[in-house]
Amino acid sequence: MDRVPALDEPLKKLLGGPTAKVLADHLGLHTVGDLLHHYPRRYEERGQLTRLADLPLDEDVTVVAQVADARVHTFNGGRGQRLEITITDGSGRLQLVFFGRGIHKPHKELLPGSRAMFAGKVSMFNRRLQLAHPTYAKLAADGAEDGGSDDVVDSWAGALIPIYPACKGLESWKIAKAVDAVLPSAREALDPLPPALREGRGFVPLPEALLKVHRPHSKDDVEQARQRLKWDEAFVLQVALARRRFADAQLPAVARRPVPGGLLDAFDAKLPFTLTDGQTKVSGEIFADLATEHPMHRLLQGEVGSGKTMVALRAMLAVVDSGGQAAMLAPTEVLAQQHHRSITEMMGELAEAGLLGGSDLGTKVVLLTGSMGAPARRQALLDLVTGEAGIVIGTHALIEDKVRFHDLGLVVVDEQHRFGVEQRDALRGKGKQPPHLLVMTATPIPRTVAMTVFGDLETSVLDQLPAGRSPIASHVVPAQDKPHFLARAWERVREEVAKGHQGYVVCPRIGDDEDQKKAARKKSAEDDAEKRPPLAVLDLADELARGPLQGLRVEVLHGRMQPDDKDGVMRRFAAGEADVLVATTVIEVGVNVPNATAMVIMDADRFGVSQLHQLRGRVGRGAAPGLCLLVTEMPEASAARARLNAVAATLDGFELSRIDLEQRREGDVLGQAQSGVRSSLRMLAVIDDEEVIAAAREEAVQVVAEDPDLEHLPALRTALDALLDEDREQYLEKG
Repeated sequence: MDRVPALDEPLKKLLGGPTAKVLADHLGLHTVGDLLHHYPRRYEERGQLTRLADLPLDEDVTVVAQVADARVHTFNGGRGQRLEITITDGSGRLQLVFFGRGIHKPHKELLPGSRAMFAGKVSMFNRRLQLAHPTYAKLAADGAEDGGSDDVVDSWAGALIPIYPACKGLESWKIAKAVDAVLPSAREALDPLPPALREGRGFVPLPEALLKVHRPHSKDDVEQARQRLKWDEAFVLQVALARRRFADAQLPAVARRPVPGGLLDAFDAKLPFTLTDGQTKVSGEIFADLATEHPMHRLLQGEVGSGKTMVALRAMLAVVDSGGQAAMLAPTEVLAQQHHRSITEMMGELAEAGLLGGSDLGTKVVLLTGSMGAPARRQALLDLVTGEAGIVIGTHALIEDKVRFHDLGLVVVDEQHRFGVEQRDALRGKGKQPPHLLVMTATPIPRTVAMTVFGDLETSVLDQLPAGRSPIASHVVPAQDKPHFLARAWERVREEVAKGHQGYVVCPRIGDDEDQKKAARKKSAEDDAEKRPPLAVLDLADELARGPLQGLRVEVLHGRMQPDDKDGVMRRFAAGEADVLVATTVIEVGVNVPNATAMVIMDADRFGVSQLHQLRGRVGRGAAPGLCLLVTEMPEASAARARLNAVAATLDGFELSRIDLEQRREGDVLGQAQSGVRSSLRMLAVIDDEEVIAAAREEAVQVVAEDPDLEHLPALRTALDALLDEDREQYLEKG
């Protein structure tokens, strides 16, 4: 029987069942190798404390601090007891609370002046941060641990105390103990970097890097280890993507070239404006890709409102010119209908082939969504299979087995992050040969994220706004601190309507029965008396129509309405028959009503930065300037307020996407769908490590060009296999 490699040993064997179970369930760590790659989040120096002033809400934290005072309060007529301890580190203070029987031990041990490591989840009570029932390990005055009790950290070799990302049931110091048990196996770690690369860049060997990251003797040790481990992650990931691109470049595809005097020329001739330089340049890149006999894999990204749809439509027309069909996949029905409407409007008689008054050069543009009636759907399917329809716009319904194409040449995916990889793949499988692929993102993403998340795509960027777009003024409205600001916000909406314009009010929730049930389930799960439920469309629309917006025509729009009702509301709003639309984020993408100038976003702190930027892009689309008001009840000093201030301060989507990613936990940067990549990044920060990623990409391209199957680099192959278990490899493939 073969010996299991040391790093593949299950943790159960070394640590015992209970600890191994918590590590597996909460942190996803199953083998010795997994635990060795669970790196300290940071290091405490003796005598140096984490800043209590910077504690994040709702996160599990470990802090080292000194007890300032401790008091026992009684409540319930003397029946209940509560111990409140204030700890300090010079930057700020934090309240610890213990209840009931749990107060005796800390009351005895945590005397004013004593120091300890505390671990727990930061919560807010009476607008002050606190840790309820934290676990703790006392530190002696000189920094050596006190009293040798079991749950205390074993004495550390160096002056640096590693603080590990912890979880409920396993504090940082317990994880450190588990790491000690597996650290000897680090010597057997296989090094994935080709020796020439490692020596050329002066990196320490992998076993040494693992020892230094877990048990450093100096800051220099930490730095060396981090540089090395970051490179591993960036390099292995870029090799995976480079192999993907290499394989894609070998696939056959039908070259699609526009025909002189064809549909594209006819469309360009009737455009009432000239394309921006950016649109011309990006169109050139796309047409060059379409003209080759390998499938295009291109990411088109750019500012909200930079005219991506126009660029995509011209690519679709070029493909129709060459005898193929183009499909555009949209994430929601509202958006699919919106695209269908705007594309048929842009094309005019060119979209009416076969109809009276249609152009001879034209083609048919059909819509296909899940909720269409049977006759309309049958007709659409027929037009696709006969080739009558050159362009189809649809939702996931396009992916179903029943849908057959005459000759699918191009797939345009709008709003990448809403689509699972499988769906894109299913659509790509509908061509006789792989069709060309163009992916559009709604909000810009920084270059390194594009290189990591969409690393198998070439990137084109549109960074100019078309002429005729107006500036948008954005302001944060602190409803809790300054209620009169909120009253003024509603007056501003009335003023815009009085000028003949329209407005949006956005809420996080719908507020129907389904919603109430969800909220109740969540409530019992969190049992969080502090937060009120987010504002709901149905409640607020009612309140506004009876109160501050009385006399205005207020309509509602949300995702659980019947498709025809949704479409009806959007048509009325677009036609100016409603003044204010109270909606959920269904209006986030692609909704285009140039007359709408005002937007009020309620509970704005509950949306992400990119989402707010995306929503804001719905106003200021015409000649009149736009106004976006971000309403929040979060306190001035909170991280949520800082995020909103950032959105209010700039209209630059690239800048905001950086802020967004810096604010999110690194793992989430690569999105939920990208499970394979996400779990593999432990050390690499996609935003900060731009140089590392760019350099790793160059090295990876070279390695793959010389040895596509990595025959001469078995350790790199092993690392790749670990990164790409079967399903992840598939994931990258479908990317």
